[in-house]
This record gives sequence, structure tokens and C-alpha cells, in this order.
Amino acid sequence: MQENTKKNSTITRKIRNVFFLIAALAAGGAGGYALAVYTDISSGGKATVWIVLFRIIFIVFCVYMAFYLQAAFHEAGHMICALLSGYRFLSFRVGSFMWIRQDGRIRLRRFSLAGTGGQCLMDPPDLKNGQVPYILYNLGGALANLITSLILIGGYLLFRGNWYLSAFLLTMAGVGLWLAAINGIPLKLGMMNNDGRNIIDIGKNKEEIYGFWVQMKIAVRQTEGVRLKDMPCEWFQIPPAEEIRYPMTAARAVFAANRLVDEHAFTEAAKLIDRILRADADLIGLYRLLLIPDRVYCELIGERSTEILDRWNDSQMQKFIRQMRNYPQMIRTEYAYTLLKEQDREKAERIRQKFEQTAKSYPYSSDLESERELIEIAETL
Repeated sequence: MQENTKKNSTITRKIRNVFFLIAALAAGGAGGYALAVYTDISSGGKATVWIVLFRIIFIVFCVYMAFYLQAAFHEAGHMICALLSGYRFLSFRVGSFMWIRQDGRIRLRRFSLAGTGGQCLMDPPDLKNGQVPYILYNLGGALANLITSLILIGGYLLFRGNWYLSAFLLTMAGVGLWLAAINGIPLKLGMMNNDGRNIIDIGKNKEEIYGFWVQMKIAVRQTEGVRLKDMPCEWFQIPPAEEIRYPMTAARAVFAANRLVDEHAFTEAAKLIDRILRADADLIGLYRLLLIPDRVYCELIGERSTEILDRWNDSQMQKFIRQMRNYPQMIRTEYAYTLLKEQDREKAERIRQKFEQTAKSYPYSSDLESERELIEIAETL
């Protein structure tokens, strides 16, 4: 059963990747053709190769800027809609630049998460009869992209006489509409489910609403410097097997495993991780891959089964490690693997130095405290 699930998941992922590749190539080809035609028309049929080339370079620059700016609009939309729903500001990230509320001040930190171009985390209001506002908050990003795109289209129509300004405005509008669609239309993407999909998942039942609320509250306490092991126990109750198939509830099981690692209950953590990975769970790709470093770490300080440790060198895992190379959890397991499996102390020391360098701008002090303890445990073996 598990084999078939993995096989189907791999096939689905490949189909999705091919679809996005074809869509990107089609969009790029259509855009390039439209640019060439528009340049030729706007110059009265006298466009030179150099003019077309320069304008293509300009459009590439516009696309880059548009994605960055529209990502900022997207996260701002989440923030505004959350504030309107009774949430409090927690953090705002675009790319790897993160503004976070800590000790009553807004601080700039560096943080990135695979599969996300940005993220706006908010402190939710208390549950009332098992309910919390979630639709407007999740929909806010797509709404912001849609609204700004309509305004930009108006700007394009107003400034059509200026080729460069109109091209920039039209590019911004196109990227905004694409982001509105890719986030608003319910989709299961590679690493993360999009906002539209989250709305559907959270609305399935009260357990999913609770799972969403708990994840937000855990983020709040982490920002305050509280470790997982010191947070309320009820947030980390392991859901029944039949409920783990839902994504928000499955995420609660992941955090329960993370808490066991923080408590140094490595045998229990390994068993729970194996159970989650074996289950027919609707677990997002990011959480599924983030379980592997903890499972490998538990094995490194335990029996060191080759079958488990080989997961660290899996091609998909190695790609993920590169994407999350500045994530303390990854660096910790890489350190332990290098020290205990490869027995290369010189390389392990370089990894330890990388950890300390990353720690200087990492936003969550509680994570760093936990990871340092795990590094020290590896050093004693």
C-alpha cells in the first residue's frame, strides 16, 4: 500500500512538473513573440535587432522586479485581511528578508523556506466554539494581487504612449494575475498547498480548524523564544490514525514528533516519524521532507541502520538540503551525519562554524537553543 502511494505521488509530481514546464515555455514563447511584434509596431516597422534585444532584456528585468513586488503585495494582502479578522502582526517575509515582532519591536532577520517566496504569519484570536476566522486571511494574498493587477492595467492603458513604462505596468499586471490564479485556485503544489487549497482543507472539520490555529500559535510562541517542549502539552497530542490523513491534523503530528526530539525522547520520536511517513497522510511535501533530518538524527545516535541513514543521501533529499542549507535543523543533522557516520571531524567542525554563522541572523532563539543541545549530544558519542 505504502509502495503504491509513493509511486502514485512520484507520478503525480512528475506530471505536475511537466505541466508547469510546458506552461512556462508556452508563456515565455508567447511573451517573446508578443514583445517582438509590439516592438515592431511601436517603431513603425523600423525596429533593429539591437532595439528588440535591449527591450527583451528590459522585460526580463521587469519580470524579476514584478515577482518581487507582487510577492510583497501578496503578503501585505494576507496581513491586511488578517488584521481585519482580529489577528495581530507576527512576521512578514519576502524572499529571505523577514520583519518579525519580538520584545515589542519590529526586527529585521534573514530566513527562507523552500517552496515559498514569502510568508506573513499572524497571531490568531482565541477559538470560539472551535472556530477562528480563516477565509479572509488565506484569501487576502490572491485578492491583493488581483486588485493591484486591475489598477496596473488601468495604468498601462493610460501610459501606452511610453513604451518602457507601459511595458513595466503590463508585466506587473500579468505577474499579479498569474500569482492571483496560482494561489487562489485550489492546488496542491510541490512543497506547500496554496492558499485556495488551505481554505478548503481548513473548512473540512473542526479538527482541521484546530490544527490551523495550533500551527499559528506555535509560531507565536517560537517568536517569543519558547521551545516546543515548554509549550502547552495539549497542542501536541498525537491525533488518531484516521485523522492524520487530513493536512492540518497531519501537521499537528509532525509538530508532536518535533517536540519529542526537543525533549530528547529519540526512540519515541523515531517511532512517531515512521508512523507518519507510513500513514496514508495528506502531508504537505515540506513537512514530509522536514521529518527526514529528525529521523536520520535519531538513527545516528541510536542503532545507525543503513537503510534509514541512506535517506539522507536520497537525490530528492539532497536537493531539499541544498534549498534549506541555512536551516539549523538541516545543519545539525549534517553535522551529526558527518561526525558519526562519515567520521570526518575536520569537515564537521566547518559545519559547526556554519551553524554559528547562520545563528547570527536566524529569527528563532528557541530553535537555536534546542539545536545546540542536539549538536552537543552528537559530540559526546
